[in-house]
Amino acid sequence: MKPTLLRLALALVLLSWPWASAGAEEVSFPDLGSAIPGQKDVTYLDLARMVIPDLASNADGLYHGTLPIEMRHIAGPDSGGSPPETSSLPNAAVLAIKAGGKDRLAVLFDLGDSPDSAEGYAVLALYDLAGKPALLDAVNVAVDRSTYFREPNKLPVGPGDDVLITMSTHFNSSQGYVITPLIMVRNDKFELIDMIYTFDERLCAYSRKQDIAFHVVGGGQPHAAIKVTVTDATVPSGESCDDAPPKASSKDISVTYRWDRRTSRYLANSDALRRLSAENEKRF
Repeated sequence: MKPTLLRLALALVLLSWPWASAGAEEVSFPDLGSAIPGQKDVTYLDLARMVIPDLASNADGLYHGTLPIEMRHIAGPDSGGSPPETSSLPNAAVLAIKAGGKDRLAVLFDLGDSPDSAEGYAVLALYDLAGKPALLDAVNVAVDRSTYFREPNKLPVGPGDDVLITMSTHFNSSQGYVITPLIMVRNDKFELIDMIYTFDERLCAYSRKQDIAFHVVGGGQPHAAIKVTVTDATVPSGESCDDAPPKASSKDISVTYRWDRRTSRYLANSDALRRLSAENEKRF
């Protein structure tokens, strides 16, 4: 199966998994050849070419190009792999956001598999469309094989600022791995707040699911706090299996990120999610 068709099939399967996004209303998926609302003679392809300069449409209905521009990984210089030598895009994932009190456009391009990493390669690009469209920043946000915006896609942490939520994932027949970065925009540059690691499994005797909820807490200045809650639930299947099922259980693991004026960044109030990640790793 071609990589693009494989990733499309993966996306369709993801929708049936409990931890997958049910469809984000604020994210749109325009064809790259379509015009940008309010911009005369400017298309999403023009924006995409700021990331992949030789991107062009093909007879197969996709947009093909070679290497993207150089960019950093959102998690730092020791993270991520190289971009694929060629990419095929059916469309773009587009999200209007606020950053520093200004209107901005965030666009996510999943370019496919990295040639030297188990992770994929996905570009999160930030644009200013107030005048002539300009690319303000671009980072690789892939931390697993396939990358998407994750509901609720963005969190309004102030009247002029949104925090972005993406997700990278892969799965096999019985396990689903999800990494969820929280990303803010400061001075028109992307900055990582944290990554949240969750792990689902379906066995004969039971299923264990870890769902995430995000809430903005209060109205702190200059940025409101963000509460992240992972609900870790074990549900017996009721099937006749070789192994006895565990008892049904559910627990919430919560961490609140608050803006620290001294360090000018969000800080977690506990390491509970990191401990959950370590526990999950033992189950892989």
